[in-house]
Amino acid sequence: MTKRNPRIRSGRPVIPHPSPEAAKPLVPVAREPGPGEGTLDRKMHAAIGRMAGGFSPMGLFEAWTDWAVHLAVSPGRMTSLVASGMKEAAYLGGILASAVSNRGVCEPCLRALPHDRRFRDERWSQWPFAFHASSLLAWERWWDEATRGIHGVTSHHLTLLNFVGRQFLDTLSPSNFPWSNPEVLDATIKTRGANLLQGAGLALDDAVRALHNQRPGEAQGYRPGESVALTPGRVVFRNRLVEIIQYAPSTPTTHREPVVIVPAWIMKYYILDLSPENSLVRHLVDAGFTVFMISWKNPGPDDRDLGFDHYRQLGAMAAIDAATAVTGASKVHAVGYCIGGTLLAVAAAAMARDGDDRLKTLTLLAAQTDFREAGELRTFVDESQLAILDDMMAEKGVLEASQMAGTFHLLRSNDLIWSRMIRRYLLGVAEPLDDLAAWSTDATRMPFRMHQEYLRSFYLDNDLAEGRIEAGGRTIDLQDVDTPLFAVGTEGDFVAPWKSVFKVHRLTSSDVTFVLASRGHNHGIIAPPLSADRHYRLATVEHLKLHVEPEEWLARAECVAGSWWPAWFKWLEAKSGGRTEPPPLGRPSAGYPAILDAPGSYVRG
Repeated sequence: MTKRNPRIRSGRPVIPHPSPEAAKPLVPVAREPGPGEGTLDRKMHAAIGRMAGGFSPMGLFEAWTDWAVHLAVSPGRMTSLVASGMKEAAYLGGILASAVSNRGVCEPCLRALPHDRRFRDERWSQWPFAFHASSLLAWERWWDEATRGIHGVTSHHLTLLNFVGRQFLDTLSPSNFPWSNPEVLDATIKTRGANLLQGAGLALDDAVRALHNQRPGEAQGYRPGESVALTPGRVVFRNRLVEIIQYAPSTPTTHREPVVIVPAWIMKYYILDLSPENSLVRHLVDAGFTVFMISWKNPGPDDRDLGFDHYRQLGAMAAIDAATAVTGASKVHAVGYCIGGTLLAVAAAAMARDGDDRLKTLTLLAAQTDFREAGELRTFVDESQLAILDDMMAEKGVLEASQMAGTFHLLRSNDLIWSRMIRRYLLGVAEPLDDLAAWSTDATRMPFRMHQEYLRSFYLDNDLAEGRIEAGGRTIDLQDVDTPLFAVGTEGDFVAPWKSVFKVHRLTSSDVTFVLASRGHNHGIIAPPLSADRHYRLATVEHLKLHVEPEEWLARAECVAGSWWPAWFKWLEAKSGGRTEPPPLGRPSAGYPAILDAPGSYVRG
């Protein structure tokens, strides 16, 4: 039997707005430093972090020591690595022999990883460029071997060393230098050096913009309310952390239950409301749903003490309160994207614990609830790294947007850093940005307390999956959630790998309809129906059935061409309670007046 909270009347909870001091920290309180100790140590650590680009050299030294000491007492493993090096050298000798016998034509670089596009141009099969590229790839393969299977070394240290070594090798790639990149050399000859002059101008412009904390020039054409975030609506509620947007209906009738969207706050919300053809919000509205969206404030130093539970109370719960009060509906379809989905999972568990039954369905888009296999971001999560971040954030009260964006770019440095620099600075090509790429340059800051709690409690300690997270001062359990659940993972996601997202099957008591979509963390979710070359797999697993492993699910689920959006809309419609007249935009009598037009003011901060 469901336990009822004494504060719930007529199926709706009376939820007071918390002060920042009211929410209990998710992480244990650290030892209080002695006189002068805390300030001095924090300043020293923050300075080290700034010089190291936000990373912990102490943690890297610890990883290297762990690796080197264990390798030094493993003569068999060292012998194996020497043999691997000799094998790679012999392969390079074959490349040289091939060039001699074939008049400079070498074997193309077929040994690159599938996602490595640096050497696909046929000009890389010519001498000496093929030899340069093959040498780099040989070093990468050897380093992969050297940072794998060292008995006694922690897996995290091996992953960290592998990552740092690959970053170093990437900087030495022959594709990064004009004299060893045949594509750049050809362009330089054809344009008589104009490409390098154009690239220098672009580099200067980017440097000036970075100095003034401005977005790239190509992104300036995508401003919320002008070319993106255009779906009509009104802001119907605002507090110190969020603006709640209610979108205007576009159909004569609407589904009875509204859709409440909790986006990520790592970036601006309007990834879900890009240009009209790519807007998930507009497609939902056109399908007859009343949509409410959270627009998060870009926090500043004054918001340093906002914690994860404030985001739940002032964000997710405030949006559900607004949606039910404005529409008069007793239930909502709740949707969470990325970290917003993690937050929504916490909110859903807290609601189930408290007897709050206002969730009709729950949808999690590329959102993790178990962080043991949380992708490549875990490379940057250990005690040493978090100590550096803590002290850097403590100085300013926030993690700067540039630091967060830089971390994500490093995870795919070949695609997001080096290939862009080659095209832009060496070939002199200023490629236009689409709406999604422009959005990705509109980063936000993270409050000190929230970011500290999130990295420690979720990424480092996996407290949500293991039942140690508190909401409102009391622990929650995801097993209390039995709301019908729709979860989406994407095939190429390195932020929230789909097999990690899939773990929600084990953690809740819900029937889970899972979708595996093509593309990555952002492009896989933004999949409008007219998108070309898209596909997805969909299958439902009922709660009481035997557990299904991801590989077994994948083998069962049929691959369907096209966007997964229409399938989700049908699922929502099937779970809805009929249609009714559209609700008004805002309801002043309930304390939700229409304040200003969408997209509001917070998105411009």
